[in-house]
Amino acid sequence: MAKKPAAKKMPVKRPAAKSAYARAGVDIDLEATAIRALIKNLSYRRKGKAKMMGAVGHFAGLIDFGEQALALTTDGVGTKMLVADQQQDWSTVGIDCIAMNVNDLYVMNVEPIAFVDYIATDKLSIDKMAQIGIGLNEGAKQANIDIVGGETASLRGLVNGLDLAGTCFGMQKKDKIISGDKIKPGEKIIGVPSTGVHSNGLSLARSVVEKYAGYDKKFVGKKTFGQELLTPTRIYAESLKVAATCTVHGMCHVTGGGLLNFNRLSKHGFRFDSPITPPAIFGWIQKAGDISAVEMYRTFNMGMGYAYVVPKASVACVLKMVPGAQIVGEVVKEPGAFLGDLEIT
Repeated sequence: MAKKPAAKKMPVKRPAAKSAYARAGVDIDLEATAIRALIKNLSYRRKGKAKMMGAVGHFAGLIDFGEQALALTTDGVGTKMLVADQQQDWSTVGIDCIAMNVNDLYVMNVEPIAFVDYIATDKLSIDKMAQIGIGLNEGAKQANIDIVGGETASLRGLVNGLDLAGTCFGMQKKDKIISGDKIKPGEKIIGVPSTGVHSNGLSLARSVVEKYAGYDKKFVGKKTFGQELLTPTRIYAESLKVAATCTVHGMCHVTGGGLLNFNRLSKHGFRFDSPITPPAIFGWIQKAGDISAVEMYRTFNMGMGYAYVVPKASVACVLKMVPGAQIVGEVVKEPGAFLGDLEIT
């Protein structure tokens, strides 16, 4: 009797290992899927004047207002607030809140005009509120904006601690908006240094610091790990003058998702062959947490908080105007973000 052919064994599909960031509480891939699910249901469009321009997904949302485009963006400080709580120092988180919003307007060459903050807390503290106000005022000064109002909500049972967020309004002539649609392969990417971790990737940074060091342990010089993580986000206000003086085809605020943020700008790809040397805190996090380079560059800014995409002829102009800036890579035909030959996914 002939033997039946042995049944082919089907390969067992194993779930992909969770990234260090996901294990720390933030799953970038799940977040992206969830956001797409949300956006899918945002189909209604206003009828009449002052309609939305473009699509959802860029750094800021635009509204058609005749010759002008009005712009809105919203963001918060995130779990950096937990570091502030641990250090009992809330004096700079207001700068972060302003920065995370205005930097998202600068990338479209939009001038920030006004800001409203939102504070949700389980228990009000006069000292904490006063310190937050100091930071918000300093951030407003750096960005030259008015804080025109806000909302404070006491939400015991819903919120544990304090969450600080805000919304920023800006405006620019429509013909001066920079969306990235003019970006072409071969153009150069010029990176601008960050001041450190900024306000993204803190869940992972906190996890590593808490496990392998401690917030009060000395890091570099007289700075503790807590003080290093509280270094406020840089406000890139100079970008408006740069865009007015030099030919700029795209700009990027490097926030959560790291180099993946560049995918918002163009259908083309971005290859980084000469990245900015990361500040020491990133090297320590990577080594202590045993984290791959790819994950580091898809989680943190890695020392580059902002970038310009420009034609070769404009490189000298931008480098002259922005201290510390350097060429970090170039635009390529293949879509995606690449760290040398490694694709950041």
